[in-house]
Amino acid sequence: MSHIRRISVHVDEPNPGHFYWVLMEEGDDVSQWVELQSAEEGFAMWIDALQAGMWTLEKLAEDERIGPRSAGDDEDANPVGIPLM
Repeated sequence: MSHIRRISVHVDEPNPGHFYWVLMEEGDDVSQWVELQSAEEGFAMWIDALQAGMWTLEKLAEDERIGPRSAGDDEDANPVGIPLM
């Protein structure tokens, strides 16, 4: 069954005026999140870092209609709870 990956985007400011986007993904334990990717270079504005992080997240989805999926998932499979017609 196809499952969407639970990925979040946030912006970190390790030094004043230096903003970095960070992608975090839910781990095996739903209470744990692990860093998936982060910006290699900082941005001068928070909004620019956020937009770059969102763009990076969007690139993880091969199909924008269904979002990023876990490896090995069958995108043509019937979603849970939706009857076949």
